[in-house]
Formats: sequence, structure tokens, C-alpha cells
Amino acid sequence: INKLFLHLKNDKRSAGIIFEHIAFTPNKYERFEIQENDRPFAAVAMIKSFDISMSAASKQRITSHFSFGIMGPAAKGKEIQAGIHRLTGSRVPNGWRNQIKNHFVLNYGIEYEKELVRVKDNFGLYTNVSAKIGNLYTNATLGFTSTFGLINNPYRTSTSSSKKVMLYGYIQPLVTIVGYDGTLQGGIVGSESVYTISSKDVNRVVGQINYGIVLQTKSIYLEYSRANITKEIKTLNPAGWGGIKIGFRI
Repeated sequence: INKLFLHLKNDKRSAGIIFEHIAFTPNKYERFEIQENDRPFAAVAMIKSFDISMSAASKQRITSHFSFGIMGPAAKGKEIQAGIHRLTGSRVPNGWRNQIKNHFVLNYGIEYEKELVRVKDNFGLYTNVSAKIGNLYTNATLGFTSTFGLINNPYRTSTSSSKKVMLYGYIQPLVTIVGYDGTLQGGIVGSESVYTISSKDVNRVVGQINYGIVLQTKSIYLEYSRANITKEIKTLNPAGWGGIKIGFRI
């Protein structure tokens, strides 16, 4: 797999493995019947192998990643959401019986970042370009990221002068050209799902803005994020969601 990953000249490299679980529901997820003109229920569980190549001289970063896993009931989206909703006293999600059926997921992606503006260790502006190909997502994205607060230089190769604690916010507007979205359209081959979105109803240009706050030390990473997105399908309203990330360095 490592031979698939791209690298910059005279770079510093790091790599890792991530377990990723994502799930989507229509708005009225408590209903048993199919929610026409809304997102299908879909859950994906994946292992992602990633490689980061960074150049301090040119202030660039390339992240390559390869994901494999499964979409469908085997990803246990129903069980996870139902358990969370029972704990929080929220509405019971009854529509998971209509979710996209099981099929394997293989996806490859590349993300490119370059620093445009930096003001000491308090503000940074970066350009973002990425592309993905596979049976989960095939798309291309262009956007920018701004960070502000107590931050380190992300291209610094020495950690001796790095802040021990970082606390910062970020805003990231993006535009994506969509070729294929398996969480909407199901499996490319042999999908027998009871409800998916047809290709003609998928919006091919989608805008999104991500924003959040991060607390990071040398060993712990905590992030709370929010996202708002324009219509992914022609009959669907704009949407929003939030999440948390927890990381440990060993």
C-alpha cells in the first residue's frame, strides 16, 4: 500500500492507521417507512492507512490515504445510533431496516496543502486541494483553511520551540465536484438496496463550510467540529452536523 502514496522532495514523513465510522440518516429517522426525496440510511466502517509528506522549505504537505472496509448493516450504524439515543433519551431511529445493503469499500485519496499567509503563531491561511477515487467517494475538492489562536508552525521540523499546549479555532470553506457518492447511490455493482438516490438526482457541485475548536498537547488531541453543507441531492435541504475527535500520540 505504501507504494501508492506520494511524497515531496526532501520531506519529513509520518504515517498511521485510523479506524473511521460514519453514518447518515434522513431527517425523520424515527419513521419505519422509506423517506422519499431524502438521504438513505447508510453506515460505513473503515480502516484507513495514511502517509503524510511535509516540506518545511516550501511549506507544503501531501497526505495520501487508502481505506478499506464495509458499508451496510455489518458496519453497525443502527446499533450505535440506537444505543446513543437510548442513553440521551432521543427519538428511536426505526428506519435502519431500509439502509444501504452490505458491500465492501475501497477508496484512495490525496490531499494537498500549502501555506499562503502566516502571522507569527496566531494566524495562518492555507489552500486545500484534494481528490478521492473509489466506490465510496469519487470527487475533487478545492478550498481554504484559516486557523487562529495559540498555534504552532505546522511546517516546523523541530519540536524544541513548539508550544506545549495549543488552543485554536479554524474555518474551512470548500467546494466539491461530485463524481460518485456511495452513501447516496449505494454500491457501484450489484447493489440490492431498497432505496438509493439515482445519479440524475445527485448535485454535482456541493459547497461546505467546516469550523471548530482544537485543544492539543504533545500527547493528546481534542477537537469539536461543526459543518454545514449545501444540497447534496436536488430534493434535499441544506444540512448541518457536528462531531468530536480524540487522538493520542504514543
